Amino acid sequence: MKIKGTPLKDCYIIEPTIFEDARGYFYEKFNEKKFEELTGMNGHFVQDNISKSSYGVLRGLHLQKGEHAQAKLVSCIKGKVLDVAVDLRRNSPTFGEWFGVELSEENKTQLYVPRGFAHGFSTLSEEVIFAYKCDNYFKDGAEGSVIWNDPDLKIDWKLPTEDIILSEKDRALPFFKENNF
Repeated sequence: MKIKGTPLKDCYIIEPTIFEDARGYFYEKFNEKKFEELTGMNGHFVQDNISKSSYGVLRGLHLQKGEHAQAKLVSCIKGKVLDVAVDLRRNSPTFGEWFGVELSEENKTQLYVPRGFAHGFSTLSEEVIFAYKCDNYFKDGAEGSVIWNDPDLKIDWKLPTEDIILSEKDRALPFFKENNF
């Protein structure tokens, strides 16, 4: 696997080495030892989550705060998404900056989103199955969030605004400036 840095401190793109032949393909999706050697980050995950979405669904921007913060390793098993990470660590040189990358079943690319980052994605294909590996357990009540269309962040979700589908919860999230991260 190849690990590439992003413009955000401690956030990484992971590209697998894919072996293909007449039977199909094989690749190592994750190797904790290699990940830790190449990034210096903790690669121990304790919870796996899967979500299914249709075209236009936007999930985010979410995070877990405090002792319940989660690093995530995310990938798109079916379909295509624009995956977005926002650095919310006040002491980080990239605080308040965002990065987006296309994850798809074709490119098999993953994004490592460290603790202290908000995360979200927009569904660019007819159907998406999305996977999250988390290094800490979800804790109800420890959630943090930023509204998807925050005017300070100016995230381009690669969808026409009229096509975006949000949950009721995601429609009422606070703005970046209203948060105390």
